[in-house]
Formats: sequence, structure tokens, C-alpha cells
Amino acid sequence: MPDAILKLRKVVETTQLSRSTIYEKLNIRSPRYDATFPRPVRLGQRAVGWRESEIAAWIDSRKSSAA
Repeated sequence: MPDAILKLRKVVETTQLSRSTIYEKLNIRSPRYDATFPRPVRLGQRAVGWRESEIAAWIDSRKSSAA
């Protein structure tokens, strides 16, 4: 079964992170950079999305590290 692709709005809703925080987690120069945060996949010239399974795994890893 193919992995669903989530657009930014759904990633924001799922992770409970703001749009700017998500992009800061992806920016290596940011103090909020998180190398474990899933990288987006390019869907077109101006569109990106995230694999649902990678977002779910990242959330699960955050839960297990907090416990």
C-alpha cells in the first residue's frame, strides 16, 4: 500500500507544531534544527509534502524519548 503524502496543513495539525517551527526544524542554521525531523518530498515545482509514515515515526520517537 502506498504511503500517504501529507501537505503542510496536515503536518501542522498532526505534529501540533507551527509552520515556522517545522521549517526551522529543517533549517540546519536554526537553533531549532532537528536532524531527525522528516524531510519533505518535492511534489512539483512549488509544492512539497511529507510521508505520513515518517511523520508518525517521528512522533512515536518523541513519545518514547520523553518517557
